[in-house]
Amino acid sequence: MTTELTIGRLANEAGVNVETIRYYQRRGLMAEPDKPTSGHRRYASDAIKRVRFIKRAQVLGFTLDEVGSLLDLDEACACVETRELAAHKLQVIEEKLADLKAMRKALTALLHQCDTGVTKAGCPIIHALAAD
Repeated sequence: MTTELTIGRLANEAGVNVETIRYYQRRGLMAEPDKPTSGHRRYASDAIKRVRFIKRAQVLGFTLDEVGSLLDLDEACACVETRELAAHKLQVIEEKLADLKAMRKALTALLHQCDTGVTKAGCPIIHALAAD
């Protein structure tokens, strides 16, 4: 693999667009290489791994601020702290799942009311949303 990449090539290899790379740089997740007097900035090939790391962490639900923390922890070889951050993220996901299940249950009940005509005075969904 080429040891130096343009931003376009880096984006292509990492499966993102150029603006994503620039955004990560603005957020401090990636360093912006110096611009040589002769032309375009060049990125080391290991920048591909960093972009992929960021994207994988996002897929797991980590915010970009949390990804920044993970990157800092990786550089510090802080496995205990990384585990704590991941455990907290899992707890947040579990809470969101519980909330989603409650929402599903409420919507299912409202749809059932619509389907069975339990409420004769208009739409039960609208009434539920408008209730005090």
